[in-house]
Amino acid sequence: MSRKEKLIQDIQNLLNSYEGIHKTSINPDLLKFMDEETLLSIVDSLLRQKEEFSKGGSDLEWLEKFKKYD
Repeated sequence: MSRKEKLIQDIQNLLNSYEGIHKTSINPDLLKFMDEETLLSIVDSLLRQKEEFSKGGSDLEWLEKFKKYD
């Protein structure tokens, strides 16, 4: 697995780590055009959102923007 594929998988796993949210599946083709720096930035942003969410300050609507329901 390439580093980009791993980052894309990490993004999907982070999105799916919220309780009460439907599982999401990201088409890797949608993120392949992004460079590793951009993907790392997305992972970092999701981690910060996850931290805020665990403190009770997250907006679930923000998370829903990134979700694709099966």
